[in-house]
Amino acid sequence: MNHRWIVASSGGFVGTGLWGVMRPGRIFQRALELSAKDRPRVLFILTASGDDPQYLAAMYSALSETPCDVDHLALFPQPNRPVAEAIADADVVWVGGGSVANLLALWRLHGVDTALRTAWESGTVLGGVSAGSICWHVGGPTDSFGKQLQPVTDALAFLPYGNGVHYDSEEQRRPLLHELVSTGVLPVSYATDDRVAIVYRGTEPVEVISDVPDSPAAAYRVSFEASTVVEERLAPGPIT
Repeated sequence: MNHRWIVASSGGFVGTGLWGVMRPGRIFQRALELSAKDRPRVLFILTASGDDPQYLAAMYSALSETPCDVDHLALFPQPNRPVAEAIADADVVWVGGGSVANLLALWRLHGVDTALRTAWESGTVLGGVSAGSICWHVGGPTDSFGKQLQPVTDALAFLPYGNGVHYDSEEQRRPLLHELVSTGVLPVSYATDDRVAIVYRGTEPVEVISDVPDSPAAAYRVSFEASTVVEERLAPGPIT
């Protein structure tokens, strides 16, 4: 039986001190480990940034010293290869940040959503940062529509929860997620501070990972119980 893994993050890559140069952090390394492959095939999908070429180049560069094979699926101005084929060939799919609303629209137009579900159910590790985290959930707060955050509620829902990203660094994120959960717009939700990820096995959150050892950053479970928003801090490590 294939395990189904999702790594939903507000991180994944870390700076090197060189301008624009990144390397995979503990979060992305964990995604590679979960593939159980000696040399995993990594597919970047950067739809949320409009397939930004500088972003794509940075991702290829970041993995230049990592034992994996790297490819990408672009949708602008048209798919660069058959969508289902590209996704089926991958051991790890990593989705970049940007506009989750635009990402969802284009994915549905080109059948990326269906291909990703098939791949996930077949054992491909899915992951990503920011928009690449929200997309796997029911939805969450997003800046897709402008400076004032708004909810997106029509994400892929592979995971039956809401999702909050950049929880400690963008002031609108936490209060809006609390409001959305308290009003029932979103179900029980999981959130991540910057440089933190939650690993899901199937649909169960099982592990919190931080790109920065000994950092106070964490993940959170947000629920509405007895007319009160309850926020539970989940420190890096196994979720018990």
